[in-house]
Amino acid sequence: MSELSYLEKLLGGVEIEWKSISELAFLRRGRVMSKDYFVDNIGQYPVYSSQTANNGMIGSIDTFDFDGEFISWTTDGANAGTVFYRTGRFSITNVCGLMKINDKSPLNYRYLFYWLSIEAKKHVYSGMGNPKLMSHQVEKIPVPIPCPDNPEKSLAIQSEIVRILDTFTALTAELTAELTAELTARKKQYNYYRDQLLSFEESEVEWKTLGEIGAFIRGKRFVKTDIISKGVPCIHYGEMYTHYGIWADKAKSYISAELASKLRKATCGDVVLVSAGETIEDIGRGTAWLGEEDVVIHDACFFYKSSLNPKYVAYFSRTNFFHDQIKKSISSGKISAINAKGFEKVIIPVPSPEEQARIVTILDKFDTLTNSISEGLPREIKLRRKQYEYYRGLLFSFPKPDAVSH
Repeated sequence: MSELSYLEKLLGGVEIEWKSISELAFLRRGRVMSKDYFVDNIGQYPVYSSQTANNGMIGSIDTFDFDGEFISWTTDGANAGTVFYRTGRFSITNVCGLMKINDKSPLNYRYLFYWLSIEAKKHVYSGMGNPKLMSHQVEKIPVPIPCPDNPEKSLAIQSEIVRILDTFTALTAELTAELTAELTARKKQYNYYRDQLLSFEESEVEWKTLGEIGAFIRGKRFVKTDIISKGVPCIHYGEMYTHYGIWADKAKSYISAELASKLRKATCGDVVLVSAGETIEDIGRGTAWLGEEDVVIHDACFFYKSSLNPKYVAYFSRTNFFHDQIKKSISSGKISAINAKGFEKVIIPVPSPEEQARIVTILDKFDTLTNSISEGLPREIKLRRKQYEYYRGLLFSFPKPDAVSH
């Protein structure tokens, strides 16, 4: 039996009445709280704001504005229309709205929460570049009330829908936790074997500084507004954290040929290393450039030319041994950075070209496995989320009269 037919069976042909939020609940806004206020009034009661991380909690204070069961929503910004189910003692800031179901409404809070999770985003106003969902918009949102003339039966139907969705939510969360744990374990295993394969006894191989073997060339400055859809391939330093792995043969971005002619380019076999970032841990990530075209390099990166296997160098740049060495040369400030001399001093084990290739082949297999899991995790979570939203939609597929259809 399909979920849709299950809903039809659950409803049993009962009437559905559509009521606006203004008929069902009281609405209000939160209040302004400064950073100093949080410091001066630190305590045990959570304060929720417009963010979605940590369930919207931004701090805790020693008093509370609300106590009980409520629905809150984000009124302003990128997360406008995000809905939360709240219980207990808490407060909200001025970029949140709150609704309390009135005593005369036969309405289950979690039923309302699930319904608004579908519906609220449709009512967000995005004019002037700042998305908003204010109280006057929320109060117009229609809510389906099954069996309105029999509150007890209505609540029983709502509770059954909530039970199904709560179960599905818990299963989705459990699967996500398992996939995340699997990914974490694989990454630890990969990092361990990478560091082991790139560790040698002093007598086993020759040890040299990177400066002895090759040369570091700093890129030249261009800005994000210089990036275009087609042209000469380029690597902006910020992309080194988000886009590039151990190697690349295609660029994510491009700049004009005119601008590229004034800048510096890495060629196939060079290793691009990021040299600036917000934290020390950000510095030094290396990517072997294996593209047929030369690639323009940003001035917060260096490219390294040497006789070493470029992927061997890129893998080495991800080891603890490498980062322990460069930490001594990184200047800290608003932006942490390292210069060419800092990179040149790094000592690297230099096995034969054949051994370098063997190590790279092994690490490539680990890297492929880890990346496939890394890519597969969000894909699997996305599929589960879509599946969840599909069934949630079926469970709320009440027939709408023309007056409230969108």
